[in-house]
Amino acid sequence: MIAFGPVPSRRLGRSLGVNNIPAKICSYGCVYCQLGRTIVKRTERKAYYEPETVYEDVRAKVEKAKEEGIEIDYLTFVPDGEPTLDINLGKEREMLSSLGIKIAIITNSSLLWRDDVRSELADFDYISVKLDAVSDELWREIDRPEEHLSHHRILEGMLELGRSFGGKMVTETMLVAGVDYSEEAERIGDFLKELGPDAAYISVPIRPPAEEWATIPEESVINSVFQSFHRALGDRVEYLIGYEGNDFARTGDPEKDILAITSVHPMRDDAVDEFLKNAGTDHSLIDRMISEKKLVALRYDGHTYIMRKIASRIT
Repeated sequence: MIAFGPVPSRRLGRSLGVNNIPAKICSYGCVYCQLGRTIVKRTERKAYYEPETVYEDVRAKVEKAKEEGIEIDYLTFVPDGEPTLDINLGKEREMLSSLGIKIAIITNSSLLWRDDVRSELADFDYISVKLDAVSDELWREIDRPEEHLSHHRILEGMLELGRSFGGKMVTETMLVAGVDYSEEAERIGDFLKELGPDAAYISVPIRPPAEEWATIPEESVINSVFQSFHRALGDRVEYLIGYEGNDFARTGDPEKDILAITSVHPMRDDAVDEFLKNAGTDHSLIDRMISEKKLVALRYDGHTYIMRKIASRIT
């Protein structure tokens, strides 16, 4: 199941996800990752699926959404790992462009030092790049990169992309509890001023993180970081800390829909209840899928989240 959703996105409206990387292959092992700990950490690019397979799976979802009267704002590469690890990314984007829907990608930025990656990203309509830290020490503490990656080269690659990209480029900075951002926030702000993104988003872990300690920081910390970013970018700084809502689209089989969505996007309890009601079924479906070890239930911040059972989320 490569295509999932459409799902509600706080940045992109109604987004049909493209899961072009198997779980959980990534260049980072971020402490706050909602998919759990990284299973395979790598930086070399390779093929994971045939581009034709990706295209046909997405096309079928788009056609089903049209039949249901569901509008899609973006096709978004936001997989179980880092999307730029897919060596077929450029070909997949090119094929999907024939569907006439804007195409976005959410990347952790780790391969932006590569000319081929920046070249492929140049044709996207929307790019979200991760910028959790400017200092090497904090970058390694929070994002836990593959050991051979150079943060300096990544930041330089980000600036190079920003200078040449013609679409909409935004950054996302995830804040976690227990980190002293007093000096780092100013450093990130200075970098943002040089990068000049269309928007700089400040996020917090709203779903169960990979590490239990990586929770939501104090409000005063969030506000302090916001002020630092605001001094650099003005009104282009936005919070991305609210819940995105329960508007998860249905495309037929509720079990397949839930498995596809929760592979990448853990669903909160109230979203699950609303989805089941609209699908004409009840919570016995979820109970059965949990008993069959297809799903796991995770408790976080006063809510229960349902997620597909993958190796990175063994409980």
